[in-house]
Amino acid sequence: MPVNSNRTERWKEDSALSVDTYNAWFMKFAPKTYREARVGATKEVEMALTITKNMTDMSPKLLKEHPGILPILRMSTAPPIARDRVIGLAGVSRNLVTAMEKHKRVPSRLITLEDDLVKIGVLIKKLVDKDIFVWLDDGKRPTDIQILRASTIVADRLCGASSDPIIRNAQEARQRKLIGQWLDMRRYKFVKAGEGLTFDKMLPGTYAFHLNIPITQRNNKRVNIPVDVAVRPKSASHGDFPLFIEAKSAGDFTNTNKRRKEEATKIAQLKATYGESIRYVLFLCGYFDTGYLGYEAAEGIDWVWEHRIDDLAEFGV
Repeated sequence: MPVNSNRTERWKEDSALSVDTYNAWFMKFAPKTYREARVGATKEVEMALTITKNMTDMSPKLLKEHPGILPILRMSTAPPIARDRVIGLAGVSRNLVTAMEKHKRVPSRLITLEDDLVKIGVLIKKLVDKDIFVWLDDGKRPTDIQILRASTIVADRLCGASSDPIIRNAQEARQRKLIGQWLDMRRYKFVKAGEGLTFDKMLPGTYAFHLNIPITQRNNKRVNIPVDVAVRPKSASHGDFPLFIEAKSAGDFTNTNKRRKEEATKIAQLKATYGESIRYVLFLCGYFDTGYLGYEAAEGIDWVWEHRIDDLAEFGV
C-alpha cells in the first residue's frame, strides 16, 4: 500500500515543511560546507601553479602527466570557459577533454593526442587572466601573497561553477547518515557495500549504502545502477527484495522538475529486470512541489519526507 504518494491532501503542507527543513539546514551548514570546499580547491590550485611553473608551462608533456588540472586551467582564463568551449575554441577531441576532466587521464590511442594537447596549451596561454596572474606581464617571480590571492580567486571560480553539486552532495550525505541513525536505533546492522555483497545476499535486519544493483537493458546488456540505501527488513522472507531508498535533496523547484525523470527511469529499469515486487522509494528534503510529486506518483514511486522519517516504518522497516 502507498504511504505518501496517495495522500494528495498532504502534499502542499509537506512540500512547505520540506522547504523549511532544507532552508534551516542550508543557513546553518551550507556556508561551512562551501568554505571547506574552497579551502580544498585553493590547495589544488596552488599545486597546479607549482606544476605549471606559475602558469608559464602548458606543454603537451605537462598536460599528459597532469591531465586533471584542466578544470583549474579553464577557471584561470578571462572569461572562465566551460568544458565545451575548450573543445570548440581549441578544436580538439571531445573524448580527450572528457577523459582529462572526468577520469584524469588522456586516451592513449587518440591519434591527434599530441596536436590536441598543444592546442589546449595555446588556448589557455592566450586567454589566461593576467589580472589574476599579474606576474605574467612583468616576467617576475610571483610573491607568496600573489600566489595565494590568485589561488583563492580561481578556487572561488571552481566552487562557484560546482556550488550546487557541492551543497547537494553534502546534503545527501547527511540524509544517508540520518537514515543510518534511524535504522541503528531499531537495531539494524550496517554492512559495507562491495567485497562481494549483493542485494540478494543481504541478511534480514541489515542495511548498506551505495549498493550496486545489476539490471538488464533493452539490448540485453547488464549494467549496475547504484542505490543510496538498501534495507533488508527484519521480517523479510527468502526471496524478498530489500527496500531501496534514494536520498534526494534540492535547493529550488526548477531543478527538481528537470531531474524527475531520473527516478522514473531507474524504477522502470529495476521493474523490467526484477518484476513489479521491487520496492524503490525516495527520501526527500527540499524543494519538491506538487508537480514533481504528481509525476513520481504516476510512475509508481512512493516517498518518505525527512521531516517525517518515521514513515519508513510503514514500509515494513
